[in-house]
Amino acid sequence: MIYLLSPTPREDTISLPMIRFKTTADRLNLSQCDTLIFTSKQAVITADSIDKRWKEYPCIAIGGATKKQIEVLGGRVIYYPKSFYGEQLSTDIATFFRDRKLLYLRPKKVSFDSKTFLFKEGIILEEQVIYETTCIQYDLKDKPVKGAIILFTSPSTIHCFLKNFQWDESYIAVVIGKSTKVHLPSNCRYEVAEEPLIVSCILKAQTLLLSSNTK
Repeated sequence: MIYLLSPTPREDTISLPMIRFKTTADRLNLSQCDTLIFTSKQAVITADSIDKRWKEYPCIAIGGATKKQIEVLGGRVIYYPKSFYGEQLSTDIATFFRDRKLLYLRPKKVSFDSKTFLFKEGIILEEQVIYETTCIQYDLKDKPVKGAIILFTSPSTIHCFLKNFQWDESYIAVVIGKSTKVHLPSNCRYEVAEEPLIVSCILKAQTLLLSSNTK
């Protein structure tokens, strides 16, 4: 069985969402910026629910789902880096956007401190926390069955899963990217998706299932 831990259900998986989102801002601090940075689909959705004027600003999008969400809601993406991991992203910003007034619309917790990294490069990154992620609580009866393939789409989904359930050595994890992988338990068998997309996680899991069924 394939368990998907992101909030949005997908075909061919068992939905076991681990996180929910809470908006923490009632306005966007747009007055001093000329470019926005988004590192998640949820950040775009949250910004749009707070103030539609975000669409007037060019955007740096991190991740394919983030880029798509910006465009679906009518925003304009001016930069979409091939690597969306924290240090590489910050290096790209320091190289290409040194003269921009950047505003990073972000969740409460992030896996990489871009602001400190960029400050060392002489770049001031303004940040605004607009939402936070909280864990959904489950009973033990909801724990995935032995031998399950579990799809982790963010560090938060790993954190919340382990708050609910003890890791079983029969599980195989599929993670959406390298920055998520480092949060897995040390005894965990895992695979990394070919691309940082949920559909790629599902394809990787299906390949694992096919491989196990042919043995």
